[in-house]
Amino acid sequence: MRIDPQETMLKTTIQAGRFAATSSSRSIRATVPNGMRVVLSAMILFFGVAGLACGAPPAPATPTPTSGPITSGQRVFSTGHSFHAGFAPILDEISKSAGFTDSTIVGVSNIGGSKVIQHWDGKGVQAALASGAVDVLMTTPIYLPDPGVEKLAQLGLEHNPNFRLTMMEFWLPFDQYEPRNYVGGAERLPPPAKVDHNAATGDSLRKIHERYFREMDDLVTAINTKLGKPVVFVVPVGQAVTALREKIIAGQAPGLKSQEDLFTDGLGHPKAPLTVMMGYCHYAVIYRKSPVGLPAPKALKIQGDVNALNRLLQELAWDAVTHHPLSGVGAPQPGNTR
Repeated sequence: MRIDPQETMLKTTIQAGRFAATSSSRSIRATVPNGMRVVLSAMILFFGVAGLACGAPPAPATPTPTSGPITSGQRVFSTGHSFHAGFAPILDEISKSAGFTDSTIVGVSNIGGSKVIQHWDGKGVQAALASGAVDVLMTTPIYLPDPGVEKLAQLGLEHNPNFRLTMMEFWLPFDQYEPRNYVGGAERLPPPAKVDHNAATGDSLRKIHERYFREMDDLVTAINTKLGKPVVFVVPVGQAVTALREKIIAGQAPGLKSQEDLFTDGLGHPKAPLTVMMGYCHYAVIYRKSPVGLPAPKALKIQGDVNALNRLLQELAWDAVTHHPLSGVGAPQPGNTR
């Protein structure tokens, strides 16, 4: 696969959240000569220094319980790469459909092919965390090392004692573990010329992801140990995706005939069913509640039984979250389905 250099766009919308601070709105065009086709788009929350100095500080959030369901809407800032495109509005729709009408997406920063540290370098994210007005920061590293996760966790916790950072363990690009696809210089490997998603089996996917999941889990454990409390939590989307692909192989996924129905390209960019399941996994970790029984988001459109597929996505998401030891949710208790 040949990737041609292309002028890329960085579009930044700056807006104020629900707190006293001055704000402005502007767009920025920038040429980023990185030798690959990347689309960068960022929606970044920004607080003017003068506004923070003279405005009233944000009201303290209700203390977050260390276990059990979260009972109030969370102020969420989303960071991610191109697999996250269009994800934040779906999560917001899911949260509000569950009764969290006070949930808020306070900012979104999407940068194609990005490490988490690239969002740290975006001053809008740091300003949002420093204001204390973010309860949950969503991140998703591609490969390690990525110092951005620890730096953002430390900053968020310094300004909000209830702060949590979620780290999505996603499905690997090109159905392979190959960090050299994402490095620069002579060590960089080109992506495979062709990817057959339908060739994968559940066993092969688990083997491919084993090292990636272990490295991410080790990072979360190390950061939480250093911070002295659980601050970073895993959102096991990749594990849920493997389970969904096994359901497709077995002919048990309504409206999905092949694994290719989940992806727009060989890299693995998601179609609506994957993005919706991503939303359910995040909802389950953020609110520590099952998404099973919630109405299907508007984005979930298939030729088939939408409600049956929606239920499957919810069940797979909840199963993955409750069986991951670092999700902060734990095994489901009898009757705890909502």
